[in-house]
Amino acid sequence: VQVAESGGGLVQAGGSLRLACAVSGRFSYVNHMIWYRQTPGKQRELVAKINRGDFTNYADSVKGRFIISRDTAKNIAYLQMNSLKSEDTAVYLCNVLVILRAEGRNREYDYWGQGTQVTVSS
Repeated sequence: VQVAESGGGLVQAGGSLRLACAVSGRFSYVNHMIWYRQTPGKQRELVAKINRGDFTNYADSVKGRFIISRDTAKNIAYLQMNSLKSEDTAVYLCNVLVILRAEGRNREYDYWGQGTQVTVSS
């Protein structure tokens, strides 16, 4: 299973970016998809999560500015980031839980992407 993030870049404060997380490989379906972010010297922070039923939750710091969505058929999650601030600068990583049904059982597997850099200039 491969997880690939894209869409990062340099943007001015107040601008927008749209990140994508694509999952490929052998599995039955993708359960939850989560965006985290990481900055040097800080703990990894959960930014937004979406589960298979499209239930979402967000970090307080991004509520009202970021929107997570998914294309279940294509196994892609998106993170629309609006009104970006300098403190949103980080490497954004995608974490997914995939389910593989085999021998009558559902087995869960957890994967991470390599991350995509988002830099917001003030």
